[in-house]
Amino acid sequence: MFATVHPRERGPYSNEEAAKAIRARGGDISKAYLAYLRNGTRNNPTMQHLTALAAFFGVSPAYFFDDEVAADTNAKISELAALRDAGVDRDRWQNLQNAEIKRVALRATGLSARGLRAAEVILDNLRAMEGLPAPDEDPRSDSGKSSNR
Repeated sequence: MFATVHPRERGPYSNEEAAKAIRARGGDISKAYLAYLRNGTRNNPTMQHLTALAAFFGVSPAYFFDDEVAADTNAKISELAALRDAGVDRDRWQNLQNAEIKRVALRATGLSARGLRAAEVILDNLRAMEGLPAPDEDPRSDSGKSSNR
C-alpha cells in the first residue's frame, strides 16, 4: 500500500511520515516497527497496529484478513492510483457513479495532451449528435470543462 497510496504531488510515504500520522490519530507505532513489517523482519502485527494501518491507508481492517476484501480494495486502489497519476481529482471521480463513464475516462489515462484534446473533440461531437449540450452547458455537470489544458 505504501507504493500506491500517496498524494499525486509526491512519492510514497516514508515509515517516519506514516508513523507520525498514525500517532497523531492516537495510534501507537514506530517508524522502526513499520520498517520491520515492510521488510518481513516482523510478520505478526497486533490488531491495534493493523487497525491503525488500515485507518492510515483508508481501508477496512478486513483488508489484512479477507482475501476477497483485499482483492476488491486492491482493484479500487489501482484504479484510483491510475487516476491520481493522470491528474484526475479523486473526490470528483469517487462521486461519479456511472460505470460506463468511468470506463471511458480510464481509457484516457496516459494519453498525451494532444490525444486528450482529440478525445475531447470526438466526445463533444458525439454529444452534439445525440442532442446533448456541451459539458459546460450541461446542468448535470458540476464544473463543466476543465481549464487545465
